[in-house]
Amino acid sequence: MKVISKDKLLISICLLRDSLGWYTVNSAYGDTIIMPCRLDVPQNLMFGKWKYEKPDGSPVFIAFRSSTKKSVQYDDVPEYKDRLSLSENYTLSISNARISDEKRFVCMLVTEDNVFEAPTIVKVFKQPSKPEIVSKALFLETEQLKKLGDCISEDSYPDGNITWYRNGKVLHPLEGAVVIIFKKEMDPVTQLYTMTSTLEYKTTKADIQMPFTCSVTYYGPSGQKTIHSEQAVFDIYYPTEQVTIQVLPPKNAIKEGDNITLKCLGNGNPPPEEFLFYLPGQPEGIRSSNTYTLTDVRRNATGDYKCSLIDKKSMIASTAITVHYLDLSLNPSGEVTRQIGDALPVSCTISASRNATVVWMKDNIRLRSSPSFSSLHYQDAGNYVCETALQEVEGLKKRESLTLIVEGKPQIKMTKKTDPSGLSKTIICHVEGFPKPAIQWTITGSGSVINQTEESPYINGRYYSKIIISPEENVTLTCTAENQLERTVNSLNVSAISIPEHDEADEISDENREKVNDQAKLIVGIVVGLLLAALVAGVVYWLYMKKSKTASKHVNKDLGNMEENKKLEENNHKTEA
Repeated sequence: MKVISKDKLLISICLLRDSLGWYTVNSAYGDTIIMPCRLDVPQNLMFGKWKYEKPDGSPVFIAFRSSTKKSVQYDDVPEYKDRLSLSENYTLSISNARISDEKRFVCMLVTEDNVFEAPTIVKVFKQPSKPEIVSKALFLETEQLKKLGDCISEDSYPDGNITWYRNGKVLHPLEGAVVIIFKKEMDPVTQLYTMTSTLEYKTTKADIQMPFTCSVTYYGPSGQKTIHSEQAVFDIYYPTEQVTIQVLPPKNAIKEGDNITLKCLGNGNPPPEEFLFYLPGQPEGIRSSNTYTLTDVRRNATGDYKCSLIDKKSMIASTAITVHYLDLSLNPSGEVTRQIGDALPVSCTISASRNATVVWMKDNIRLRSSPSFSSLHYQDAGNYVCETALQEVEGLKKRESLTLIVEGKPQIKMTKKTDPSGLSKTIICHVEGFPKPAIQWTITGSGSVINQTEESPYINGRYYSKIIISPEENVTLTCTAENQLERTVNSLNVSAISIPEHDEADEISDENREKVNDQAKLIVGIVVGLLLAALVAGVVYWLYMKKSKTASKHVNKDLGNMEENKKLEENNHKTEA
């Protein structure tokens, strides 16, 4: 005899009374069926028996229990072998419930003079497998009725129903848009059902990323239940409705020499793989993938570019492209040699696709304005650079350079100065010229060369050579300056150290000249300030004196009146006397 767990008993049994007064026992497939006898045991009971009825009504006895011997016997029925258990109160248990157990069972209690019977109807239920969407479409295409997939649920008893859902809402058949085909099959061995529902669906763009599911509704021991499948999302194909064109790099940064890539996009799914590209001035399109590249573009590539679908040329997109350019012409340029005092016009001409900035540099120092030479000086020599750029276009800049060389024949000026101690004299030979002249000192008459000299730095075509001498007699010194252009000679008479003579002023250098100019400006400013202060003081003094004179007149007038009054009083006194 098999032992039946209490948990199995609680889960498996549910008794329901039908309209005929019979009792129904609902059991889950594979559980234990428990059927109470539902008869009161009589006093003179001999034995109890269980049977079931075949479809033709004939009985098949399956279990017997004697009331006196307390023994249990099970009939030789193959389908119930080792599955039956009959308790002392005549409750029959059948383990491992099968679909074939759905029968009318009868409990029989037999006495010497009567037989009592109580029928029980057994119902077996099998929960189907979780429904699954199979044979799914790789994609759905708008405006076309297409099989979406099959929803399958297996091993159900009794058979169940399948329902389709879109985004959680039930799909109902709709002519030309939603077609649902349902079928069921029973396994002849297990008597379990497999349900299949095929969904044909006409999709729209609104179905993008929409989940589709299905469910199976079935009956179990405790009533109706539903199991849902996993979600399925489908790729929705739809035609292109709009074409767009892109330019790489960004349109506002294209310059001559760049490569332009045109990219055409369609908003369909899948997107078009090929397009027609139209270049400026070319009515016929060029068939290409979704990109088309132009290399090393020039300014004549500026214009409108278009692309369209191959099979629908009216669906077209266009964009305007400007190829930025920048031209710079410096005249003169390169290395230019001019003579001191010459005029040299310089022009830096710019041609650009938009306004460009221009910067002049001399020897890496920025100039405030463009250079202009009406009369060249040595300090005008240097390396000039004209540089221009388009700020909005990265990397678009040009520069040209001018290396100006200012040449001049040597110019000499000699000066002399006696040391305050009276023991020596300083003779200076000031020289201008380019290339730098070489200076040589000689003593006229003897022809001796003086080598002990001191030279200043060569700046802006100028420098000097200085000697210090203490002549015991009058001498004539000669300064010779020579460069590739010319040789220049100048002489200076120098008296003996014992003979006083007039000193000549030193040549003022450019730097000193600027200092002198600054000092002169300062002195002029001070003088003007003093004159203004004196003028203000004079005006104040004049106003003061004017007020003083006016006051003085008033006082004199008052004093005169007092004297007249005095004389009148004296005359009056005389008359009275």
